[in-house]
Amino acid sequence: MAILKSPPKLPKNETLQLRVEEEIKAKLHKYAEFLNSSDSYVVSEALKLLFRKDDEFKNWLEEHPISNDQSGNGGGSLSETAQKA
Repeated sequence: MAILKSPPKLPKNETLQLRVEEEIKAKLHKYAEFLNSSDSYVVSEALKLLFRKDDEFKNWLEEHPISNDQSGNGGGSLSETAQKA
């Protein structure tokens, strides 16, 4: 038995490009600074929280399962995160 634990497997990351209002971008940067983290971390964690808390979305997602062809159009990434949350 190993004395040390294996490092956790990091999730596969994908690039997401989007447009937001200037004020949202500014607050995102400040929140990331507040957490001493990256903008990507804040967005990812906020989306995970949203997916975890939105019961209506969870029900809808059960009725609309994720298929492999959705991962190429950008829609799969968010849905995959929702299922993991």
